[in-house]
Amino acid sequence: MSTPAHNDTTNAPKPSNFLRQIIEADLAQGTHAQNRWAGSPGDAAHQGAGALDPARIRTRFPPEPNGYLHVGHAKSICLNFGLARDYGGVCHLRFDDTNPEKEDQEYVDGIIDAVHWLGFDWKDPDGHENLYYASNYFDFMYRAAEYLIEAGHAYVDEQTAEEMRANRGDFGKPGVDSPFRGRTPAENLARFREMRDGKLADGAAVLRAKIDMASPNINLRDPAIYRIKRAEHHNTGNQWCIYPMYTFAHPVEDALECITHSICTLEFEDQRPFYDWLLDRLAEGGLIAKPHPRQYEFARLNLTYVVTSKRKLKHLVDSGIVSGWDDPRMPTIVGLRRRGYTPASIQAFCERIGVTKDYSWIDYSTLEGCLREDLEPKAHRAMVVLDPIRLVLTNWAEVFGSADHLEPCSLPALPHGEQGAPERRFTLGREVWIEREDFEEVPPKGYKRLFPGNKVRLKGGYVIECTGCEKDADGNITQVLATVVPDTKSGTPGADSVKVKAAITWVGVADGISAEVRLYDRLFTDAQPDAGGKDFLALLNPGSLKVVTAYVEPSLATAQAEDRFQFERFGYFVADRKDHAPAKPVFNRITGLKDSWGK
Repeated sequence: MSTPAHNDTTNAPKPSNFLRQIIEADLAQGTHAQNRWAGSPGDAAHQGAGALDPARIRTRFPPEPNGYLHVGHAKSICLNFGLARDYGGVCHLRFDDTNPEKEDQEYVDGIIDAVHWLGFDWKDPDGHENLYYASNYFDFMYRAAEYLIEAGHAYVDEQTAEEMRANRGDFGKPGVDSPFRGRTPAENLARFREMRDGKLADGAAVLRAKIDMASPNINLRDPAIYRIKRAEHHNTGNQWCIYPMYTFAHPVEDALECITHSICTLEFEDQRPFYDWLLDRLAEGGLIAKPHPRQYEFARLNLTYVVTSKRKLKHLVDSGIVSGWDDPRMPTIVGLRRRGYTPASIQAFCERIGVTKDYSWIDYSTLEGCLREDLEPKAHRAMVVLDPIRLVLTNWAEVFGSADHLEPCSLPALPHGEQGAPERRFTLGREVWIEREDFEEVPPKGYKRLFPGNKVRLKGGYVIECTGCEKDADGNITQVLATVVPDTKSGTPGADSVKVKAAITWVGVADGISAEVRLYDRLFTDAQPDAGGKDFLALLNPGSLKVVTAYVEPSLATAQAEDRFQFERFGYFVADRKDHAPAKPVFNRITGLKDSWGK
């Protein structure tokens, strides 16, 4: 079985990238050397009363708790927490919970568990945990909105959504000022408070930043920053009937938490000018500390053979195509964990693919390769028969004096005899299970396994010679017949006395354990199942799951959930973290010994 993976990459050399270069330049210039941190998020006055920040940088991972995290989030987690770790900083875990209709405590708990499982925490050097919720900043966000109104930087717009959309313009046409844009700050403030107090219906008005309706960047054409939404929030209940828009809330959250480097994916690049505009205005008003955070964008992870759209993943779950968010075919972190991936393999994958601004696709085989590299030296070996047929050694009683004799055998649990690795012990008797494909009555050219007259070795046991087979009335082979060659047991002086061209895996009928084995494969047959307007549901792989009743060697009797093994010749497998029990073993195939999808 494999040992638990830990975050052991701290001292490994890290390849440089543009984000590391930015951070190193800021550290060299002392950009954030005078930042103060009062021990908790807060406004300029709060932070100004704090000591110099002991964290050299502060990053954050800010998921919205509206679903389970997927492999793309894993890249962001490893990036943000990894940079903080490598540069003597701290990474905050923050829930961007500004959309009460789609968020749930179940997702909050799942995100916390996923980040911890990947090997990261969110503690300050003094042990203080930086776990935050955007909803805890709603009071400050409202205060910031009132400041913008009073300073002439925001107004209440009561156009319909259709009118706002039409008047916004497009890339070739400037926007048109709202008829409400000329209201005085006092009028806007009064109307905004009526929004807050529930005196306006949902959708009747929004608060907009007052920037430039002719800006070539459409995101600066007076973006909405607050809307009316009567919905119960998982954290604040019914305290509010107005909620900040994400583009307004996110920079405010970063500022209150003294984030130095706000790292996000490229789809937010066009939002950066508003990010800076908002924080510049709030800094001018003395509401947030200087220097305020800066946003930097990197290319999101595009992994072949998966979809990462939360909407599409939810459809797979809701329609029963998969068994849940943690189905081992899902690209969610809980799915990858149940499939058998290790935190170390995912961290290594994120390091290997690097960080750039270039849009590109990463082949799924890269992720599988990182998993094999992690497990190869530490996953205990075991023999398994996935498609069993009985092999009877007809001269067993003659050779050993009793048909019931069981011959003790052993093999190393790890290859190359690693120090301290235990031996796997099992017995060979008159009857064993072998793979159905290991016998051919009429062998094809080049076939080296069992056929009448041919000799092979039962791995870790004796050389045997095939004598034929038995069939039922329909001509189906029911069992294979062979004789054992005496004095050829592996590890004894006579082991090499008979030369054979093949050794086959087997499990003894006497001590083999029946197990459910789930043979998982990729969920889609197309490398880019949701690109170019494709119907991703039409590209589902009908062979993505095959369940078989197999026999495994007795060393797996003590396997615990999430123990990982290499099933010899078949690949890497894990004891299912939900369904496995010693009395009813269940193993999932993680990946094969080599890439079977390569061209």
